[in-house]
Amino acid sequence: MNVDSFKNFLPLKFCAIFVFLIISGCAASLPRPDEIIAPIPKLDNTGLYMCPYTQDGVLAEWVDMAINAKMGAASGKLVGTYAGARATGSIAGGDLGRLVGDAIGRSMAIKACGGLDYIKSTSDISFNNLNDLAIYMYAKFSSHEHYKAALESTMAIYPQLEKRYFNAIKMARKK
Repeated sequence: MNVDSFKNFLPLKFCAIFVFLIISGCAASLPRPDEIIAPIPKLDNTGLYMCPYTQDGVLAEWVDMAINAKMGAASGKLVGTYAGARATGSIAGGDLGRLVGDAIGRSMAIKACGGLDYIKSTSDISFNNLNDLAIYMYAKFSSHEHYKAALESTMAIYPQLEKRYFNAIKMARKK
């Protein structure tokens, strides 16, 4: 298996997620970006989680690199899940396969973005809390034309963000 064979699944995954959100009503229950208070970021790269946007409001160079490499969260995760299932000898993968898969997918995404040092060196906004990153991105940049790609790239680097994203926004402080 290679990354190219999984790129075709990326649009399908996000269409499925979108349909699920509409059906379950989760999308409708999210506050509008202008209704929430954005957390205060660290205006440097000393936090644990790097923001995909810079202080100038443009994509960080590592995100551009990820987009050019066509390495989104779904691609890395699919490849990682498959590799994790193979490594643990289980087609379904189970919890161990999922953990191995997430680690492999994250590693692939980090490489596609230029490595952790490059991600950090090209970032000037960071957070110590993943929920704060999610809320900040949504409040400040969700109308940005490249938001989907930035979110996918960030979720590839921080797989936990995918699990926390919607709940973090729903629980965000309101204005």
